[in-house]
Amino acid sequence: MPSSAASQQALRRTDQPHGPERGFAWILLITGVVGWLASAVLVLERLRVYADANYITSCDINPWVSCGTVFQTWQASIFGFPNPLIGIVAFAVIITTAVALLAGASFKRWYWMGLQAGVTLGMVFVVWLWSQALFDIYVLCIYCIVVWTAMIPMFVFTTIRNMARGVLPAPAGLVKFASEWAWVIVALLWVATAASIFFRFINVFLG
Repeated sequence: MPSSAASQQALRRTDQPHGPERGFAWILLITGVVGWLASAVLVLERLRVYADANYITSCDINPWVSCGTVFQTWQASIFGFPNPLIGIVAFAVIITTAVALLAGASFKRWYWMGLQAGVTLGMVFVVWLWSQALFDIYVLCIYCIVVWTAMIPMFVFTTIRNMARGVLPAPAGLVKFASEWAWVIVALLWVATAASIFFRFINVFLG
């Protein structure tokens, strides 16, 4: 009987992600949900614009903060369809992965490599959209900024997790530094993004 109880307890332990992996799963889940919701709102707003050309979106605040204006640019449909549709699919994969991890699932190295590739491409795409919003379109989309905000910790923690688990080859010193300073790195990227927006639109903010 004692051995049976011990084996059941061990089974319960193995069914749950441990320590850093569980925390990572929660970060994936939260950022995935935030990104998915922002993408969903953008899709709904885009559909309303399609239905009514005079529709004013919920983030049409002024000439410099206007989803409706951004929708009219070629950058908003870089692949021939609205960009948020990519977010709907991609963030759904992130959410599914996070829930699976919290349920005790484990994935092969090839899956993590694929997820890393997807998150990295997503981050590159977000950086490109950020550059276009600030230096070409010169108009901000609030829901897009929410997606940018979610992508930063998603990318940072996924990369650090994969380096720590050997999915991505990296020196031990780099892994230790990145693991210990992960949230500082995220905070610095958030601050840098906010500062770039402030200084680019400083005339708007200062009236």
